[in-house]
Amino acid sequence: MNDRLPSGILVSALLRRVNDAGGMAMVLAKGHQQAGSILLILNDKGRFDGFVEPGRDLSGNPVLVSAGPGDIDSPAEVTAYWQRRRSRDPDLWVVDLDIPFAQRVAAETILPR
Repeated sequence: MNDRLPSGILVSALLRRVNDAGGMAMVLAKGHQQAGSILLILNDKGRFDGFVEPGRDLSGNPVLVSAGPGDIDSPAEVTAYWQRRRSRDPDLWVVDLDIPFAQRVAAETILPR
């Protein structure tokens, strides 16, 4: 039996948590409601901090894994990366977060405990 919550519910919880904490969160692309992968764009006060997605560490524990290039200089490059990913995976959710400590907030919200 799969104990993973549907992607749509995880994304909804993340949006609510970020907005309740005074940050901004926006779904840039909706994926498959049940099993779509989730790509997070992390920002702090409009400054790009990187991409992460749920994954597993070497011990099999759930973690957020760095994804994509980390040396992006412009919003156009950020958009180009996630759109390339989305063109290969139409079930992918893309969520833009703008809040201090975005990765920690995301991990506390969408990773199973």
